[in-house]
Amino acid sequence: MADLNDLINLNLSDSTKKIIAEYIWIGGSGMDLRSKARTLPKAESDPKKLPKWNYDGSSTGQAPGEDSEVIIYPQAIFKDPFRGGDNILVICDAYTPAGEPIPTNKRHAAAKIFSDPKVEKEVPWYGIEQEYTLLQKDISWPLGWPKGGFPGPQGPYYCGIGADKAFGRDIVDAHYKACLYAGVNISGINGEVMPGQWEFQVGPSVGISAGDELWAARYILERITEIAGVVVSFDPKPIPGDWNGAGAHTNYSTKSMREEGGYEIIKKAIEKLGLRHKEHIAAYGEGNERRLTGHHETANIHTFKWGVANRGASIRVGRDTEKEGKGYFEDRRPASNMDPYVVTSMIAETTLLL
Repeated sequence: MADLNDLINLNLSDSTKKIIAEYIWIGGSGMDLRSKARTLPKAESDPKKLPKWNYDGSSTGQAPGEDSEVIIYPQAIFKDPFRGGDNILVICDAYTPAGEPIPTNKRHAAAKIFSDPKVEKEVPWYGIEQEYTLLQKDISWPLGWPKGGFPGPQGPYYCGIGADKAFGRDIVDAHYKACLYAGVNISGINGEVMPGQWEFQVGPSVGISAGDELWAARYILERITEIAGVVVSFDPKPIPGDWNGAGAHTNYSTKSMREEGGYEIIKKAIEKLGLRHKEHIAAYGEGNERRLTGHHETANIHTFKWGVANRGASIRVGRDTEKEGKGYFEDRRPASNMDPYVVTSMIAETTLLL
């Protein structure tokens, strides 16, 4: 007699050419991921060949009940690490039946910026460092922390090993491998400064694909923590007090920055970012004022400054970039709950189009 795991792990290719496609979209809060599955007649790798679908927007805070249909357009395909085989995950964005992007569809505007010839010519690369906190499900308290209490002070946890320092590594490694299997360009993981907090990096990714890949990685992480009975939080300051917050540092370079003389281009780009500091901060994540205090490796939210190897700056330039006279820089302002479509396209817009 087959048990539940046997049925979950059935290999569909043994009996049918049909596949399961999990359509994924962003809900009304701008951070809540939603998904549902449908059967397709055969394997497919081109999102343009996938059918559009719809959902009840009144149940996700994205449409009124009397006109609730929202249409989702497939935009990117990843292999499904949960179902395996030829089954796929499909990153979608959302539109009205008339074809207008709904307000929470930030991908549409980002795609316009990335398709601008001035931006395309510069081939913008992004590397996003996604920090997150694992919480105990029933008490919303970080994994590994004593119930109602606190662990020892920060210091031994960053990139730490051992049962008293690293909490949730099985989840982190499962996520790492699942992303690689899916085709997400995940480039690394590490334990963070606050116990129970971790980071993964996505990139280098070009243009709009950085947002698609980060959202896919977030979806996979949410699904793995669901299986593990743990909650993942992208709150930028999950625990008040003398504990590090969680960010999404965004590393950026253009073709001109990566070529000889690129350091001068980098400095000009940073100057442009400084002139629009308030606009960027407003778009870099909700609750970021609790994180950007000028402490715990951050610059104050009201201050813009940059420096070489300075983790207390708004923008950090690496020693190698300074030495080689070309490379990239890191925008340290984005919060962990930022929308990567907004952040990546805004950086491109400010540095290349304004």
